[in-house]
Amino acid sequence: MIKFIPQGDIFLLENVSSYAHGCNCAGAMGKGIAIQFRNKFPAMYAEYKLLCKNGQYNPGDVFDYNYGLGHVYNLATQESWRTKAKIEFIQASVLRMFELAMADGVTAIAMPAIGAGLGGLQWNDVKEAIADISMGYPDIDLFVVEKFASLENSLFDI
Repeated sequence: MIKFIPQGDIFLLENVSSYAHGCNCAGAMGKGIAIQFRNKFPAMYAEYKLLCKNGQYNPGDVFDYNYGLGHVYNLATQESWRTKAKIEFIQASVLRMFELAMADGVTAIAMPAIGAGLGGLQWNDVKEAIADISMGYPDIDLFVVEKFASLENSLFDI
């Protein structure tokens, strides 16, 4: 099941401890929500940078980081921070994320709107692609927060 949440903070959703976000393959997490992931999971960031440096993280890939209480699915949606996301990279990485989540026993994932914003794609196109893929995984709840808002400015009705 997929649920689009107009605004909120993915890290504050109840009963969700696994997350996903779009990444580039150049080892940079310096803008947008990537900064929150980098700061919240510094060991993950170090592994991600190494994968990128060694050419082991490519568009469409997923770097699955188990932080002990859940997983972070780093979705390779862009080649570098200078390039735009591509819908085919998003589709491949979201599909792979669901496959990994099934294998990991993950039943709920929260993620921001990916591929739009800094990624440069039209959100409605990305939203439709994510929704189509998620239909094949009815046992995994995917919560997509379309716009970041602090706790004071958001209400979660899940």
